[in-house]
Amino acid sequence: MDVTTTFGLLNLDKPPGPTSHDLVARVRRGTGVRKVGHAGTLDPMATGVLVLCLGPATRLSEYVMASSKTYRAQVHFGVETNTYDADGEVVAQNPDPVAEGDILAHLPEFQGEIAQVPPMYSAIKRGGKKLYELARAGAEVEREPRPVTIQRLDLLAWEPPVATLEIECSPGTYIRSLAQDLGRALGVGAHLAGLERAASGGFTVEDAVGWDEFAQAMEDGTWPDYVLPPDVALLDMPVLHLDPPQAANVRNGIWVRVGDDHQPPNTLARAYDAEGRFFAVLERRGSKWKPHKVFNV
Repeated sequence: MDVTTTFGLLNLDKPPGPTSHDLVARVRRGTGVRKVGHAGTLDPMATGVLVLCLGPATRLSEYVMASSKTYRAQVHFGVETNTYDADGEVVAQNPDPVAEGDILAHLPEFQGEIAQVPPMYSAIKRGGKKLYELARAGAEVEREPRPVTIQRLDLLAWEPPVATLEIECSPGTYIRSLAQDLGRALGVGAHLAGLERAASGGFTVEDAVGWDEFAQAMEDGTWPDYVLPPDVALLDMPVLHLDPPQAANVRNGIWVRVGDDHQPPNTLARAYDAEGRFFAVLERRGSKWKPHKVFNV
């Protein structure tokens, strides 16, 4: 199998239902690529951008996961569930009407850096067990608030009792918790009725391939047509072009000087060899560049 089909990324439009791990397993089976991972999980009910990393590109997942996210969320007011989403059991209801102006008045409270309490039904670990495992056993444990940043929070539509919000946020933000907290701020409760990840860094749902289309491509053997170059995950990094001796040194773990650049310390850069092939991530240390991640491709 050609290396370009096993060292790259897939931008999938996840359908509702399967878990992110389900799709990873299906891609692994359907493509024959042994090493496949995702760059940021989505809940089963959620749709939208799910970036999969193939082959050595699994080592780049951290850069996709660290990027900002954009979500479109349907928030159902007046009903709370134990999971904060539509898959959970209803635990409280409030028929009091909510006005569009009330929602708009409270949105600024959730913008900027906020402290967010993760839901019990999450994969965060406590004492070696995931919180959702404890929740399923009937336990409720105190969760420490975590700092997250909401760069943008817009009301796209209001069809009572459901509001459609668009949220641009830092990684690690729980949209389910945001829905719950917004409902409580309005005094009626709420849960997340639907969620689409519209973007993860530079990966957008408009550019994503639908799951049915990709599944057919795996059947037809044309799936490599959908594989993106691995360095598309690193477009925010500066570029270094290395000559053959420099590239050989990097491949052997040796620090190198490249040109007369003045990048600040700890800067990460993507490195290309004389043939223009991406093969490493380098880190600025003093006047040299240290091999940070090297791909033997």
